[in-house]
Amino acid sequence: MRVLIVDDNASMRNLLNVLLSSQGYEVVGLLEEGKGVMDAVRKLSPDIVCLDYQLPGRNGLDILREINSTYPDIDVLFITASEEADIKAKAADAGSAGFLQKPFGQKQVIDELQQVCATRQASQGKRPETASKNLTAEAGSQPKPSLKHTAVIVDDNGSIRLLLKGLVTELGLNVVAQVANGEEAIRAAQAHHPTVLFLDVDMPILSGLDALPKILEVSPATAVVMVTGDTSRGIVEKAAGLGARGYIVKPVRPAYIEKFVKQLFNI
Repeated sequence: MRVLIVDDNASMRNLLNVLLSSQGYEVVGLLEEGKGVMDAVRKLSPDIVCLDYQLPGRNGLDILREINSTYPDIDVLFITASEEADIKAKAADAGSAGFLQKPFGQKQVIDELQQVCATRQASQGKRPETASKNLTAEAGSQPKPSLKHTAVIVDDNGSIRLLLKGLVTELGLNVVAQVANGEEAIRAAQAHHPTVLFLDVDMPILSGLDALPKILEVSPATAVVMVTGDTSRGIVEKAAGLGARGYIVKPVRPAYIEKFVKQLFNI
């Protein structure tokens, strides 16, 4: 895996460079500010970007959103020392494939990158590959269940739609539509009457919570599953009260998706 490291702290850049290289990753660049990140992404074509939040020139959340919009096949491991209460949820909703809170240990970095790589491989319908002999992964090791159900995926982030499609397709679901906001979700539910609809909470035009009762009105047999980086009690209870069958937490993990789908369809 090709990795671009972006952090304004020289010691952190060096630490990540040495650690990742020792684990078999190919570190293709080290950057200390935000302004040049997109140019580096275009030139270096990384598979993964280790991206700090608070950078000179441009903050990591803005960069994360642009990477996901422009290069949805690139995974971003979001790194921050910020104590903002909702920063993890913001990063997840913006499309981060993983999250690290500073200070962290070397094992945490290795484990989180392992999860990112496993998710990447599983979403592409492949068995997870290791970056080195030290990297292993559980996801994708189980046989694919034979399901005959349809799914609609609703998320305003293209990379998350791509990821979810890959994961649920690998589990045997037929993805009949992918849309980006609540209004489109209602139309897709009415047109396709899917078995399951994966619905992002935080979206423009019409949020997932606002769209949920209207989706069930036009397609009452559809199991609506919320997808969110915000797992606060209020959100979960409101979604359940409106008829959601459960929720999936971002960043999405293959093993959790597999377990959830099997429980949903009682297999």
